Amino acid sequence: MTKFILAACAASFFCISMAQAKPQAGSNTTDSENIEVTPTQTSVTSEELAAIYVLSKLCKSYGFKDQKYQNGYAALVKENLPETHDPVHALEQMAKDKAFKPYLKEAEQDAKKAGDAQNKEICEEISTLSNTQTP
Repeated sequence: MTKFILAACAASFFCISMAQAKPQAGSNTTDSENIEVTPTQTSVTSEELAAIYVLSKLCKSYGFKDQKYQNGYAALVKENLPETHDPVHALEQMAKDKAFKPYLKEAEQDAKKAGDAQNKEICEEISTLSNTQTP
């Protein structure tokens, strides 16, 4: 379930970004080209981690601060950083890294383009993640 939410989130942000992007001269990219984003990915990208982090800040600003949301968010981050001892803290540290800032900026722009309604829906889904995790 968490991979589906992450994939949906990343796909939404990615599609919004791609819709706004224009192919560069000499590029083979066409408007009809589909980029597949599947929940079977074996590794997480910096873009996806930035989207998760940005959403965490947005969700808090929307009022998602209860334990249910916190548990769901922790489960989402743990699934995407499974080898990390304290993944939520690790993601917070990543967000402070200068090299990670461009990914955060892009994720913020994508979240803004997605709009409050879609972002709040994702926040709701994150809140349910701790209930769907298997031990």
